[in-house]
Amino acid sequence: MQILLAEDDDGVAAALLEVLYDHGHVTRRVTHGRDVLTYHRSSDLLLLDLGLPDIDGLDVLRSLRAVSDMSVVVLTARGDERSVVRGLRLGADDYLVKPVRLAELLARIEAVTRRGAAKSAPAASRVRAGDVEVDIDARRVQVGGADVELTIKEFDILAVLAARAGTAVSREQVLDEVWGDAHHGVSRSLDVHLTQLRAKLSRPELLTTIRGFGYRFGDAGDIRGTDDAASGPADFGSDAASGPTD
Repeated sequence: MQILLAEDDDGVAAALLEVLYDHGHVTRRVTHGRDVLTYHRSSDLLLLDLGLPDIDGLDVLRSLRAVSDMSVVVLTARGDERSVVRGLRLGADDYLVKPVRLAELLARIEAVTRRGAAKSAPAASRVRAGDVEVDIDARRVQVGGADVELTIKEFDILAVLAARAGTAVSREQVLDEVWGDAHHGVSRSLDVHLTQLRAKLSRPELLTTIRGFGYRFGDAGDIRGTDDAASGPADFGSDAASGPTD
């Protein structure tokens, strides 16, 4: 696996580079947040320290998530609840507090990689929950076999949730995917659209609000989906590439 390590502490980085190398991972180390945004495209997973010298790691994560869905494991000394919650809500796949046991880190990397492989599998183009069917590609919704007319934004919101049916989706993620960079100041609009969407579907239990987090389309056990288509470590802190050194 190609791993990008963002860590400015030389001692910590050396230990991580060695263990990752020993377990067959090709690792590139960077020491600044700006380098993460430069090199992430050639990596499968990011190990991210939050205390980087130029950009706070949480800001790096926010910027990265705007352009990439690569797997991210935060590895930091910040163990306070606020930082953990923010990191996960901004899109980290896992959050580990230093000092971390190396065997646990490797196991977490494996787990995140498995989830990432499942997430990257082709998504179902049609999702069914009860008698509600959402055809994402055709932008069509049926309830009990009858078409339901939705506005563009109503369908966009429904599509974001239906694509992750049975899974909690954060409010921030819905805003980002539907409104993009222009979502600031439209939070209230999302509430209005959701109210109208629930009314049009006539299935209020289908769209669940998860207080303090976001929303879920259906329950995992009730969801059916169909897809119509067949379907050596490098230390870049000093721009050097090599295996572990003494």
